Amino acid sequence: MASIPKQKVAVIGGGGNVGASTAFALIAKGVPAEVLIVDLSDKAALGQALDISDASFTMPGTCRQASFKEAGQADVIIITAGARQKPDEPRSNLIDRNYTIIKSIMDSLQPIKSTAKLLLVSNPVDVLTHIAQTTSGLPRAQVIGSGTYLDSGRLRNTLSDITGVSPTSIHAYMLGEHGDNQFTGWSSARIGGLPLLDHPKLRGLDLDSINQKIARKAYEIIEAKGSTYYGIGMCAAIIAEALLNNTSQVFPLTHYVENLGCYMSWPAAIGSGGVGQSFDVKLDSAETTKLDIAVNAIKEACAKYT
Repeated sequence: MASIPKQKVAVIGGGGNVGASTAFALIAKGVPAEVLIVDLSDKAALGQALDISDASFTMPGTCRQASFKEAGQADVIIITAGARQKPDEPRSNLIDRNYTIIKSIMDSLQPIKSTAKLLLVSNPVDVLTHIAQTTSGLPRAQVIGSGTYLDSGRLRNTLSDITGVSPTSIHAYMLGEHGDNQFTGWSSARIGGLPLLDHPKLRGLDLDSINQKIARKAYEIIEAKGSTYYGIGMCAAIIAEALLNNTSQVFPLTHYVENLGCYMSWPAAIGSGGVGQSFDVKLDSAETTKLDIAVNAIKEACAKYT
């Protein structure tokens, strides 16, 4: 019998589409961890765990159903449970519905391993990450959210289509709030070491239309198929792998930004201790105004749950 990996990643809400996609991505990526599927529906959790375990026979990871108490002792705890976003519904409308869910999950996980890292995926992720930190008792550095990582991936794919350069060689971020107040940090974006906006194929383009396209893509997917899960599942798995392997990779993630005084989506290097560094991104005046709007919106929403 193969040995069980020592590292554990728990996926709360693993019976649903986002949770199952996250768990499958962890196995498919070859992350050497025991993936624990936890859900209020034992039947759904068991079914997903059995199905995903069938994909693990050539991989170093394993997958099984687990309890909330077991999940509380995992090295990385990924929260995908939450009320589903409705077509054209602003993410902020989900806060009240998801607050009760997140608080209940934190209570059920107790006692939480003191070195555990919490990764929030449920929306609105910036506010729910704040709520998870205050209700879990873990240090701020150990509680993060997926933030605008997926949005930034969508941006890089779009820019790749325009420029003909691989998305992995385009360094550009969606920043601020993961939601209606997110914006692109055009002034700090780079391609081949040069300012992105100096690329000849980007001159004269309507940058606002690109922003809107990125921001609306999730709504487009929800309208077509009901929810998004493959993209965010892969993003969550990549983040979890970075936490487990102490890679110090930089991602645009929801984390507590000290100089802004709130949780928001901003570039940070992460590793086994959670957030190791947060970076001071240089913005122009227009982007700074957009940042202020995002920060104020997040603080206003969080004030109710402080």
